[in-house]
Amino acid sequence: MITLRPRAQPSAAWSVLSPVLALVLTLAMGSLLLMLLGKDPVRGLMVFFWEPIRTPYALGELMVKATPLLLIATGLTVAYRANVWNIGAEGQYVLGAIAATWVALQVTPDQGPWVVIPIVMAGLLGGMAWAAITAVLRDRFNANEILVSLMLVYVAILLLNYLVYGPWKDPGGYNFPQTKTFEKITQIPRLFQGSRVTLGWVLALLGVVGLWLFLFRTRAGWGLSVSGLAPLAARYAGLSSSRALWTAMLVSGGLAGLAGALEVAGPVGQLTPYVPVGYGFGAIIVAFVGRLHPVGLVLSALLMSMLYIGGELAQSRLGLPKSITGVFQGLLLFCLLACDVLIQYQLRWTGRLRGAS
Repeated sequence: MITLRPRAQPSAAWSVLSPVLALVLTLAMGSLLLMLLGKDPVRGLMVFFWEPIRTPYALGELMVKATPLLLIATGLTVAYRANVWNIGAEGQYVLGAIAATWVALQVTPDQGPWVVIPIVMAGLLGGMAWAAITAVLRDRFNANEILVSLMLVYVAILLLNYLVYGPWKDPGGYNFPQTKTFEKITQIPRLFQGSRVTLGWVLALLGVVGLWLFLFRTRAGWGLSVSGLAPLAARYAGLSSSRALWTAMLVSGGLAGLAGALEVAGPVGQLTPYVPVGYGFGAIIVAFVGRLHPVGLVLSALLMSMLYIGGELAQSRLGLPKSITGVFQGLLLFCLLACDVLIQYQLRWTGRLRGAS
């Protein structure tokens, strides 16, 4: 029988390097999977990990995908360090997109570029408002934030579908479930000519810098981490668990909503049923692969973006199903969790099971 026993002193080096080992294991298992599917594993891995960075335009698309992932993961890092398990960032992302769309639909062509600011702020507030529902239920009624935030994802998607199939449906859109295309003046400014990278990428990087300053240079950030690691000690020190909960939920929900606003007012340019593509769930993997550290989040977001783009390319070039993206994401998370377990525990053989002959 195999048991797990805590290690006397977990390796600090492997705690840092485990995401690298997890990536290597993911590559190995992914190669085996591609061979089982009858595909050339070398070509398959090239599609996933080389094509997304091969040209300047491809690098731009990588940053486009990484922007919402990085923003949402930054907010989730605040929540998870406080031991608040916000699993519903996808719903907060959708509500941010809906709120931003409502503002964008009011814009007329004669307004100035300043209208981008209220659009972005609407997305931020929309995500915060949706996250506040979970915070209220957890704070006042001790509801489980995992279940509440997750169920609210489906409520948000149903609301999105109601709007794009109903009152916000473009009458000149040939019966497609989508809003009218936003006015050009509402588009988030692009950083480079001939690229779809917007100012959102800069905002995401600024968010990472802000996260680093908050966590490691402020008393509030220190208190938030203490509340997550040792709730009883935090309470003894006079730190409010309710304040930590609200801070975690509002920050994570607000950044998820901001990501939704930047998406609909940036690369998409309108609200459609296809806005929720799993960024809120993918960002959970980004946060943990990045070790809940600002620098790790940037690298992890870029890696996850490669998996998204590689999955899309694998469909068109290799004939693989759409679910291949989720498979690679799941392999990465599974390998990371396995590595983390073996860092903290060691396997021990305890002999045969009782009653075995």
